[in-house]
Amino acid sequence: MLRHCLTTLLALAATWAQANVGLTQLKPVGADGPVTVFYPTAAPEQSVKRGPFELKLAPDAPPARGNGRLVVISHGSGGNAWVHSDLARALVNAGFVVALPRHQGDNAQDPSTPGPESWKIRPAEVSRAIDAVAADPRFAAIVSFEQVGMYGMSAGGHTALTLAGGRWSPGQFRRHCEADIANDFASCVGLATRLRGDFLDDLKKGLALNVIRHRFDDDTWYVHTDPRIRVIVAGVPFAADFDAASLATPQVPLGLVTAGRDKWLVPRFHSDAILAACAPRCELVAHLPAAGHGALLSPPPPPHVLGEIAQDLLGDPPGFDRSVLPEVDARIVAFMRRHLLP
Repeated sequence: MLRHCLTTLLALAATWAQANVGLTQLKPVGADGPVTVFYPTAAPEQSVKRGPFELKLAPDAPPARGNGRLVVISHGSGGNAWVHSDLARALVNAGFVVALPRHQGDNAQDPSTPGPESWKIRPAEVSRAIDAVAADPRFAAIVSFEQVGMYGMSAGGHTALTLAGGRWSPGQFRRHCEADIANDFASCVGLATRLRGDFLDDLKKGLALNVIRHRFDDDTWYVHTDPRIRVIVAGVPFAADFDAASLATPQVPLGLVTAGRDKWLVPRFHSDAILAACAPRCELVAHLPAAGHGALLSPPPPPHVLGEIAQDLLGDPPGFDRSVLPEVDARIVAFMRRHLLP
């Protein structure tokens, strides 16, 4: 009996691994952005141009039945669906349907309101992305929406930690920057400027703190839960504005992916702080000691589309080998399978 079950599972896994990847985009509801969906299909793939990326996909092909589960991916600040398409493909090859909402005011087409303004609305956008997939008859027939997985990277990792039961506050963001702006400047200021070790650094820090104190004087704790989400992975998350104690016992199985040479979100203030708070009730899915913040963007944005500061913060450090990333994707997929599939 065990041998028969194992043979069946291996056969199913082989079928999914051979499935092509379909692509469709669901229309937004209200002010929401569109939801990009990757899914298993038997239709042939073709070259698809999306921004600077050339991808192999099957646009608007009929979906094939996979494992019956949905995973939602939340992109980082200024991001889009395409920089997570390698992970999406790995998930589709394991039988998952994958949905990526375009977060309002914090995406590649409209980066106007990153940070706490976006963090307040992102979790509900994830919930509405689940609703949008469930409302589409192509997917309603082949997916169960009672057990959904979620992955988020960077600002999307912040979204992931919120949905795992964490509470955060703009006031906590302000207090973090007041205490550690010199050591975590990029997380407080983003792409506006950077410290260069010259006489202007003190002026930059002072001006940044004046803006932060004015904009983020709200000490409200923000939370959002969705009972359909049963497992979460946060990749290099922004986390310094969380009440770490709120994640000591995550509401769902929580995994983290960390990068040892992250210059944008210095690990000791962000991912390492959350790991210290939630261990042993969370899991380090993967640690990349030689990786920078942008390692989990796969495929990575070409350098010519990034400005000087973004390239410095997102570019791979010397010596980092991207050939390890398929193994990271495989570990994320395995974590999702372990907690979502019987």
